[in-house]
Amino acid sequence: MTNVHKDALFVLVKSLSKSEKRQFKLYVGRLGVNADAKFLALFNLLDKTKQYDEKVILDSGIVKKSQLSNLKAHLYKQILVSLRLNPVNQNIRIQLREQLDFATILYQKGLYKQSLKILDKSKIIAIDHEEKNIAYEIVELEKIIETQYITRSIPDRADELAVQAKELSEQNVMTSKLSNLSLQLYGLMLKVGYVRSDDDLKMVQNYFSEKLPKYNIDELGFREKLWLYKAKLWYSFLIQDFLSCYKYANKWVDLFYENEKMIQLNPVFFLKGNHYLLESLFYVKYSSQFRQTLQRLEQIVEGKNFPKNDNIASLAFLYINANRLNLHFLEGTFSKGLYLVKIIEYGIAKHRDRLDAHHIMVLYYKIASLYFGNGDNKNCILYLKRIIDNKNLKMREDLMCFARVLSLVAHYEAGMDYHMELQLKSTYKFLLKMNDLHAVQKEIIKFLRNLGGIYPNDLRNEFQKLYNELKKYENHPYEKRAFLYLDILSWLESHLENKPVAQIIREKAMQHTR
Repeated sequence: MTNVHKDALFVLVKSLSKSEKRQFKLYVGRLGVNADAKFLALFNLLDKTKQYDEKVILDSGIVKKSQLSNLKAHLYKQILVSLRLNPVNQNIRIQLREQLDFATILYQKGLYKQSLKILDKSKIIAIDHEEKNIAYEIVELEKIIETQYITRSIPDRADELAVQAKELSEQNVMTSKLSNLSLQLYGLMLKVGYVRSDDDLKMVQNYFSEKLPKYNIDELGFREKLWLYKAKLWYSFLIQDFLSCYKYANKWVDLFYENEKMIQLNPVFFLKGNHYLLESLFYVKYSSQFRQTLQRLEQIVEGKNFPKNDNIASLAFLYINANRLNLHFLEGTFSKGLYLVKIIEYGIAKHRDRLDAHHIMVLYYKIASLYFGNGDNKNCILYLKRIIDNKNLKMREDLMCFARVLSLVAHYEAGMDYHMELQLKSTYKFLLKMNDLHAVQKEIIKFLRNLGGIYPNDLRNEFQKLYNELKKYENHPYEKRAFLYLDILSWLESHLENKPVAQIIREKAMQHTR
């Protein structure tokens, strides 16, 4: 029975680089008895096959069906052990865990002094690198050992360990509360999206104020501050306060630049912080600062000291290229951004196993917007079709809504209006079903629906009416989000002034450059 790319062991084997495969075989072959081991034979078979097929494995004679599950589990574990030993995967966190394991083994052998020596050294490193959960575990083991390895200094030592345990516990509790709040706000964002009314706003404000723990900013360490800024960032996104988004994303990124060793230890958080900073700058149209921030991020990611692994490579591809597109949108340089399409298509194929469908669809929407801004409506429609035809896209309903609306506009621009009425009905029905019908969307659909009955001589007046109507919502607290997905005002201005939409956006960018 075939199970393409869904078997966990097969996916793990296929994720290995050439050097990781070589190291695994060296690791397995360190003892002669493993040379003909069944799990190595299974590894070699999976490495050669293009898709997982249990029948092929059984027909090879490596293993009986009743033993296959155990053999796969054993191979999976051996690969993980090999990867753990790889210097590429070593970091402070893994090294501290290893030292804690060593200290535990020494303690169990009754070698208390040696165990305490390792623990004391590891604790200093853990606290210095803000690994306070591991530091707390170290202190707890020190307390256990001190009760059995009695010295004259035990009274002072007991007080010292008790104070350390209390401080670390309080810091870890604060981190836990702030990380919980950040996660809950992110979940709220995915579930209900941005606030759409005064009632929504009041609900989110109350939720945030009730859940936010009391804190003194001067007493917070790196990790607590990081989760605090993340929580405040998500809150700002929810209430559509994009200046505050910029403020807290900036604090998040500055926190890393003030503690540069944390970039090495937390590269994913560093990348995400920069992505949200760039997103905030895009929303508030700070194009010059956007360019500087993106260039600085690219330089750091490409530097030899920045951590390298598959997950980081996928995230760096996603965030950097999404924001390269955003920069062209900000500056109206759509034609200059077309080179990114091939790069992104190649990157999606390369990183597909590590990118979720939502992020891939966001890239498709941005590519469609790039083509739309460049006047290539047919390619715009093709990329939007990939989103609209995706039946598995449960989250990001807002993206699906605006993909449909932009598709309608692109069909009109391309002169492909022979199915317009059918598409209008389908889109309107979809928006009602999703309960995401904004005033901006209503006005656009109403305009497109009435196009058939408008004489060519009256078309400019109708564009002007729609522009005047939509302009009211440009800074509306709950309607302005629509303009982030679709710069409909620039499109209307292009018709009113008889200029390409890219030129309109470039002229606006010149006015907003800061």
